[in-house]
Amino acid sequence: MINTFRLISRQNPHQFRQFHKCIIRQTEATSAATATTPPQPQPPPSGVDKPVDPKIDKIANDISALNLIEVAQLSDLLKKRLNLPDAPVMPMGGFVAAPQVEEEEEQVQKRVQTSFTVKLTGYDEKQKIPLIKEIKNLLPDTNLVQAKKFVESVPTIVKADLAKDEAEKLKESLLKVGGTVEIV
Repeated sequence: MINTFRLISRQNPHQFRQFHKCIIRQTEATSAATATTPPQPQPPPSGVDKPVDPKIDKIANDISALNLIEVAQLSDLLKKRLNLPDAPVMPMGGFVAAPQVEEEEEQVQKRVQTSFTVKLTGYDEKQKIPLIKEIKNLLPDTNLVQAKKFVESVPTIVKADLAKDEAEKLKESLLKVGGTVEIV
């Protein structure tokens, strides 16, 4: 509003007076309206689209119908008319010097895996029932139907973020009942 005020005051004093009168009338009207009118209704829920001005909708439809060349021309024209600078394009990933790559490789080699995931990759059809019972015992809050669906939807992750010894114990218990297990 301050920029509008500056713009109008520079152009023509008559326009400034008209603008000033308009603002005064508007503030008086809003103060009188708020004193006499009930509170405004709440905005529509977030799931419902807000109504769009038909002019904006037409512009959006026209822009979405453009091909790539026309979009580039529109972009150039808007940059010229609005005096917008060209935005610098940054390369994705950038340039990496060789010594940094070697340091990253050394850090990857030094990292020790502390979290393991046990994945059921298959099972012996003859041992399906004992495997379902074992899955039911291993996974809390699972009934037999859920355990059966879990086993039949192989490959699936049984448990994640386990210590190495826990993952090995889980693998052994599943191997005993006919499961094919992989530790990742």
